[in-house]
Amino acid sequence: MSKKIFVAGAGGFIGGHIVKELMKRGYKVKAADIKPFNEWFQMFDGAMNYERDLSDKNSCYEMVDGCDEVINMACNMGGMGFIENNKALCMLSVLVNTHLLMACREFKVKKYFFSSSACAYNKDLQNETGITGLKEEDAYPANPEDGYGWEKLFSERMCRHFYEDYKLDVKVARYHNIYGPNGTYDGGREKAPAALCRKIINSILNNDNEIDVWGDGEQTRSFLYIEDCVEATLNFFDSEFHGPINIGSEEKVSINQMIDKIEVISNKRVNRNYQLDKPKGVRGRNSDNTLIRKQLGWNPKYDLHKGLEKTYQWIFSEIKKKHNQ
Repeated sequence: MSKKIFVAGAGGFIGGHIVKELMKRGYKVKAADIKPFNEWFQMFDGAMNYERDLSDKNSCYEMVDGCDEVINMACNMGGMGFIENNKALCMLSVLVNTHLLMACREFKVKKYFFSSSACAYNKDLQNETGITGLKEEDAYPANPEDGYGWEKLFSERMCRHFYEDYKLDVKVARYHNIYGPNGTYDGGREKAPAALCRKIINSILNNDNEIDVWGDGEQTRSFLYIEDCVEATLNFFDSEFHGPINIGSEEKVSINQMIDKIEVISNKRVNRNYQLDKPKGVRGRNSDNTLIRKQLGWNPKYDLHKGLEKTYQWIFSEIKKKHNQ
């Protein structure tokens, strides 16, 4: 019989892509999200779809009952603007992880995945743009980003102790800036690749030559395309390793360098209005993929330019639809 896998946060960006791939592989998928169905980024008729608030214990027990494995992609999150201005909301996501772990223990679930974040890493190691990649051990001594980062690090510890105390096969991955089609590109929760694609697309459609850039544009990050993220996630989920493990790219770029790439893709040069009072996050962040290469033999297939091309095309088509309405 095919395994039944529950995906929490299935109406979100990564969650929707995970559901799609699991169904493609022939699994039975139970999918839930707090958002109404019409706000899910992707929904699939072949899945068992539910609108549920998974911060509620009873909802978690209802969803996990009868499932073999659980993938937890559910949390309140967004780009740096959302994270810095909604710390309490981000912290409340700890309830989802708590109740899902309790349900997994109750119903003897075989395997559990928790989606953590590079925001769990010590901020003191991320004060320079020239940062080398962050290794998994760099999360301690603990000093993560306030709110969202603390919730992720605490939830990681809870996963670890459920593995140690109850032998639940827990997997913990730290995502580094996942981007791609079928995600948020406006409204305040979008991340830098989608936000910058949107701004340049709007400059084209509105015949404008200037975009706003948060900070001075020299802050550095690495960005991982969604197809690579899904492949790495499911490879890790099927492995014997428990993590935490980085799932990210080692191709570090500044925000200005990413704008350069989108200008080439769009064939549009823009003037940059740097907004130094906007949320900027840490000065530099990059993934060290030594561990995932060693454990899984995995490397990303998409470089940033190729991933941005696909993301830009999708966002352009979405904005053009609205522009023509």
